[in-house]
Amino acid sequence: MKGLKEAVEEVKSELDEKDAVREIAIKASREIRRRAKNAIFSMHRGEEVIDELRALRQEQMALVSTLRDHWELAHAGYVSEAFQELTEALILYSVFDDGKIPSPHELRIDATSYLLGLADVIGELRRSALDLMKEGKGEEASLRLSQMEEIYEAIMNLEYPSAIVNIRQKQDIARGLIEKTRGELSLSKRLLAVERKLD
Repeated sequence: MKGLKEAVEEVKSELDEKDAVREIAIKASREIRRRAKNAIFSMHRGEEVIDELRALRQEQMALVSTLRDHWELAHAGYVSEAFQELTEALILYSVFDDGKIPSPHELRIDATSYLLGLADVIGELRRSALDLMKEGKGEEASLRLSQMEEIYEAIMNLEYPSAIVNIRQKQDIARGLIEKTRGELSLSKRLLAVERKLD
C-alpha cells in the first residue's frame, strides 16, 4: 500500500530514539540512586559530601535534559525513584547543615518525587537520633525527634489518591518511626539520669 513503508519507517525511527533514551535514563537513574545512597551513608559518618552532592545535581540536570523530548519517560518508576533518593540526600544535608528544608523548586524536583523523598528523610533523622543517643547526646537526639515530627505533621496534611502520589504508606511508616524513637529517647534519658546518680 502506498505510504505504508514510509509511515512504519517514521514510527520505527521515533521508537528507536525513545528506546535509546530509555536505556540512557535507566543507567543514569541507577547511578544517581547509588551515589545518593552513598552520600547519605557518608553524612551519617560525619564525612563531607558537598562535592558529591554538586556532582549529583549535575547528573540530575543531564538526565532532565536527556528526557526533555520524552517526558513520558521522566515519569517512569526508575527516574522517579532516583529523584526521590536524590531529594532525600539533598534535604538531609540541608537539615544537618542549617536545619532548613529546601523547596521542590530549589531542588528542581517534581512534586511527587520530592514528597516521597521528604517522607524518607524521617527515617534518616531517626538513624541520626539513635547515633546521638549512643553517644549520650540527649539534647541533640531530641532535636532530631522534633525535626522528624515537623516533617510528619507537614506530610500528614496531604491526602491524595495513590494514582497521584502513593504517600499513605510512608505516612504510616513515619508515624511508627516517630513513636519508636520517642520511646527510645525517653528510655535513653532515664538511663543517663540513673548513670549520673550512680556516678
